[in-house]
Amino acid sequence: MELYAYTVHGIRRVSHLELMFQMEIGMDKQTQAEAENSNMVKDPKNWTTGGEPMTGAQKSYLKTLSEEAHEDLDENLTKAEASERINELQEKTGRGQPDGNQKQ
Repeated sequence: MELYAYTVHGIRRVSHLELMFQMEIGMDKQTQAEAENSNMVKDPKNWTTGGEPMTGAQKSYLKTLSEEAHEDLDENLTKAEASERINELQEKTGRGQPDGNQKQ
């Protein structure tokens, strides 16, 4: 059985493995596109565990951000509050920004 694939250069014959690889890449792109339009990123106010105490990782990162921003650390935040505070401090300090430039 001969297999053919559509490419930017036209139709060409491909092996079973190459076809499977191309299908896998296409599925990964589809999965990624679906994820970007999903509810994977939720508002912290809507988290089912948002009322629980912040995690150790959140507390550690908040400590670092608070020191850089010269602000006090509230050690009694919930997971949701910590997430929002991290976002605020990242914006203030420039950490976690897409361009990677930190504010001084």
